[in-house]
Formats: sequence, structure tokens, C-alpha cells
Amino acid sequence: MNIYNALIKSSLLYGSETWRLAENNKRRVENTEMDALRRSSRISRKERIRNVTIRQQIVLEETIIKENEQNQLTWYGHVQRMAEGRLPKIALKWMPKQKSTRKTEEKLDGRHKEGHERKKPK
Repeated sequence: MNIYNALIKSSLLYGSETWRLAENNKRRVENTEMDALRRSSRISRKERIRNVTIRQQIVLEETIIKENEQNQLTWYGHVQRMAEGRLPKIALKWMPKQKSTRKTEEKLDGRHKEGHERKKPK
């Protein structure tokens, strides 16, 4: 268990406080964790032992995703307590402007990016 905590978990969770994990990425992280647990337990996928059973044998209650979510909440609280001028707090509150596409720009001013007038269709 100490090797799991020191090597696997720390490697998988490094910097994860700031990640935005989509479902497919969550699956990848969980699969990587289970692969490491299976290898450390010397249990092959060919043996067809369920992940839940392996977790029970190792006495591992939380998934790495749950721990990641807890770390994110801890980091969020830390950033909220920061002074307003700190960069992490500014970045957390930042909202991107509406995406500007070439078509949107042409509609707004009637010109291409190079400054030429648009040709009217015949």
C-alpha cells in the first residue's frame, strides 16, 4: 500500500487540482490506476477478476477520481481565501469573451481581415 501511495497515486494526481476531467479522461485515469493495482497484485486481466474485488482485497475504499475531487475542493477553498489580486484567484474567476470567428467579423464590419471590401454575390 505504501508503494501505491508513494508512486502510483502521487504520479496520477500530480497537479490534478486544476484539471477539468471529462468522462473519457476519468475513465483513462481509473483504468491506469486499476492497471497499476493489478500489476502490483500480480493479477492478470485474463483471470477475469472484477475491479471491485481487487479493491476489496487491497482494502482500497476510494477511487482515485474521488480523491481528485476532494483535492479540487481543497484547492478551491485555498484559492477563495487568497487576496483578490493574486493570479490564481484572477484565473479562477476569468470568463472568456465570446469566440470571434472570421464569419462573425465579416458580418460585423462587412470586410475581410485584410481590409478589402467584400464582393457582393451576382
